[in-house]
Amino acid sequence: MRKRIGFLVMLLTLGLVLAACNSDGEETAGTGGDGEVSGEITVWVHPYTGDAEAEKEMWDGIIARYNEEFPEAKVNIETIPWSNRDQKILTALAANNGPDVFYAIPDQMPQYADEGMLLELDPYLEGYDMDDFVDSALVSTTWKDKMYGLPILQEAYTFFYNVDVIEAIGEDPENLPTTWEEFETWAEKAKEKDFYALSYAGGGSMNGTLYPWIWQAGGDVITQDDEVLINSPESVEAFEFINNMYEKGYLPEDSITAMEHDALFQGGQMLAVLGSGISLTNLQAIEDFNFVIAPPLQNKEQVTYGTTGMFVVPSNSDNPDAAAEFVKVVTNADSQRDFNTVTQYIPTRESAKDIFDSQEYLSQLATYTEFALPGVIHPIGRNIMPLIQAEVQTMMEGKKTPKEAADAAAAVIEAELAK
Repeated sequence: MRKRIGFLVMLLTLGLVLAACNSDGEETAGTGGDGEVSGEITVWVHPYTGDAEAEKEMWDGIIARYNEEFPEAKVNIETIPWSNRDQKILTALAANNGPDVFYAIPDQMPQYADEGMLLELDPYLEGYDMDDFVDSALVSTTWKDKMYGLPILQEAYTFFYNVDVIEAIGEDPENLPTTWEEFETWAEKAKEKDFYALSYAGGGSMNGTLYPWIWQAGGDVITQDDEVLINSPESVEAFEFINNMYEKGYLPEDSITAMEHDALFQGGQMLAVLGSGISLTNLQAIEDFNFVIAPPLQNKEQVTYGTTGMFVVPSNSDNPDAAAEFVKVVTNADSQRDFNTVTQYIPTRESAKDIFDSQEYLSQLATYTEFALPGVIHPIGRNIMPLIQAEVQTMMEGKKTPKEAADAAAAVIEAELAK
């Protein structure tokens, strides 16, 4: 077992052993000895909006839906802050007094699953309707071919274009680029007219910078079987593409360390930015700002980034049956309609996307989740991100070639695997 999570994992392991060795030999609450769902569960959620009252009403409705099916079970919703969530969850589970269900994101799930912290849900999903889930939404819930969560929300990042800039370079906002080659043609025209072509937030997450280009090139970073692919010929092509755009001035000079370029885009100095639903909210608030949204680009593949939010069950839950059934109810189509109407994220069930039928832009973004990968699904995914970022920055500074930067990134990933 890898020792990446440290002392808290050791405590958790002890807690699991103690839970398994119940000296009284009592049945776990909620099983009833025959699979009957009863007893009490605690669910940890986060503040997904700034409207606590609307979220409480939403959770009350979801609990009522759950109790229609399982009237003998009681659900307690506890809202915990986003900050220090990892530490809070690990500490609680290690002490064997954590939640029975909690919300997880893609870089948490494989860490927890790899350490035996999560309940495998496959036994609870026999005969369950999984076909309605967007296939890409299930990528982040699966580790080593086992399902450890069910998804409730997705995002899809894609290019938002400034219509005024499009027209200034002599192009048509109704005929947007679909390939790398087409985008490069537009980027060159933008440069000739003294516009930047694209935002590149080199100081931010790799999910919004390098990774989508790698996936579109047909490459990968690291597989679940620990195969390092970031320096494959396909992945190197992505390094080369980014380096080429920077050297030609298609990207702002501060792109090596920048966190965003919203002011340049909104101020009419940039052709496109990579954005999602949050970008949509911000842009719609600007008076007389005209923009259009394009499908994700493709080279060998049409892929983009988009996070997935899921609910999981700890392996030391006192009531795994009731917890697993809650996860199924909270992610069914009706509950997803309630949750995502309030939060304005994209449902992970195709049938629930109808909540955006009357909203032009959200409806469009919802069609792109089929192309959205949730990042690097691996226990070291979070750890390697700043290491890769440093190599890309060194390349953009002109101190390494794209191939040298990719090889160096592969070396630091291998070193992290060896820990």
